[in-house]
Amino acid sequence: MSFTSLVDLESGERYLPVAKHGESLLNDGFLNKGDAFSRDERTMFGLCGMLPDHVASIDEQLLRVRVQYDSKADDIDKNVYLNALMDRNETLFYRFVEENLEEVVPVIYTPVVAKVCSHWSRIYRTARGLYITPRDRGRIAELLLARPVKEPPVIVVTDNERILGIGDQGAGGMGIPIGKLALYTAAAGIHPARCIPISIDVGTNNSELLEDPLYVGYREPRLRGQEYDDLIDEFVDAVRTVFPDALLQWEDFANVTSFKNLERHRSRIASFNDDIQGTAAMVVGGLIAATGSSEAEATDHRVVIAGAGSAGYGIREQIIRAMVDVGLSVDDARCQIYVLDSRGLLVSNRSTLSEVKREMATAVGVVARWSNTESPPSLLDVIMHVAPTVLIGVSGTAGLFTEEVITAMGKNCERPIVMPLSNPTNYTEVTPSNVMKWTEGRAIVATGSPFAPVTHGGRIHRIGQANNVFIFPGMGLGVITVRAREVTDEMFLSAARALAECTGPDLVAQGQLFPNISDVREVSRMVAIAVARKAIEQGVADPVSDLEAMIGDEMWAPEYLPYRLAGV
Repeated sequence: MSFTSLVDLESGERYLPVAKHGESLLNDGFLNKGDAFSRDERTMFGLCGMLPDHVASIDEQLLRVRVQYDSKADDIDKNVYLNALMDRNETLFYRFVEENLEEVVPVIYTPVVAKVCSHWSRIYRTARGLYITPRDRGRIAELLLARPVKEPPVIVVTDNERILGIGDQGAGGMGIPIGKLALYTAAAGIHPARCIPISIDVGTNNSELLEDPLYVGYREPRLRGQEYDDLIDEFVDAVRTVFPDALLQWEDFANVTSFKNLERHRSRIASFNDDIQGTAAMVVGGLIAATGSSEAEATDHRVVIAGAGSAGYGIREQIIRAMVDVGLSVDDARCQIYVLDSRGLLVSNRSTLSEVKREMATAVGVVARWSNTESPPSLLDVIMHVAPTVLIGVSGTAGLFTEEVITAMGKNCERPIVMPLSNPTNYTEVTPSNVMKWTEGRAIVATGSPFAPVTHGGRIHRIGQANNVFIFPGMGLGVITVRAREVTDEMFLSAARALAECTGPDLVAQGQLFPNISDVREVSRMVAIAVARKAIEQGVADPVSDLEAMIGDEMWAPEYLPYRLAGV
């Protein structure tokens, strides 16, 4: 199967050589045009009589999609409809998404994808992607070889254990790689034929799923220990063998495996963990953009992070890199960031800290100087003693940022930056309207899920969505364009700076720290250029003659090309 267009040397027309015929062509989601096949194509490919007489334009098809989409009763029905459209006609699906990004992205990804994953076995219709289970030991490379793909591919893989804020979803976690890769295409133009969603289904400890007669996954308790590590090792080895230039994104692994998998394999294959690194780059991009509207320079920020999991760790590390990059020492940067888990502030003398949490802990001597605090200090204690300029929530705990917390923060900071990032919407730490109310409209707010603008004191405050879609699609595009051999931390800092440059001062003046979702394709292009340049600079990719043109050539547009018989 060919996914690469050719150019007629006489007419200059771009076309696609196609070898499929009849029903086989109509059933191919990459190639099917539905009733938009021309009359000549219908004759050439044996489609006469298999389609209605009218030859539709893509705009007419989009109108039909709109009517059908609007008829769906709720967001899950809309998600199911759009995924069915993707299965039968990828070009039409991506054209609809691209023309309706702000409306559709929340439906194909957060927050609706959380509901989709939790209902996966009940709404399951068509297989998409690869499911790898412990039964596949010794043959994972064969499974990958059976997947027709345009090189180099982008692979998003999950083991389904920590899906957004809703936990272990077993085979239902496949909704995340499918949704992420849809955004790789819609946001960065990565051809859908390059995208491989993979679920490493090692079982589930979710008793409701194991007892559900409709559950479609590997019906065993979750695999742990050496057997799990061996399966992951075989998977990575298989990807390296079958797709040596692939980009591998680790997605929604639990803390116990996310750090280990990333560190074990990041130098073996170009890979990154979006929860650890993508979220962090996105947050840093927002903070860099906010610095222009805040009295504090980047090095003067005092940051409190509620949530000590993979996202909290990644955010802390990337903020430290950003501070060091503009002149602060590593030790001084660390001292300006405070991380809490569900028990309270991570303090170095707490006996139960994991190795990762101990690395993020505040020195006991700092806390010893605080008066009238709990042990360990609560979020309110930290706010009152640290007087932070930035408060970030990745806790998954709804309502954690109470009125008392936000009010205390606002008393010591003229323009507090508040980022409740937990997804889906009902897990957010605080709503933007409450933040504005409790800070007299002075705060700058960015949220993980989309929220409507807030009117306070006669002023409209736009709420930027702190969405990883501003980072990972551009990261993927930059990496596969120059075939980077590794994804470095410095590449993520470059991505963050590129994102900040895409947030114009007019948006920041309205309190919006991130661009509009409708601008994500241009944002992804800028991020890709910055990432690729850094990869070349660091020697993990080879130099190219015209990087911007090369990246532009890699960006697929969802449009119908004329088809010609392959080999003719």
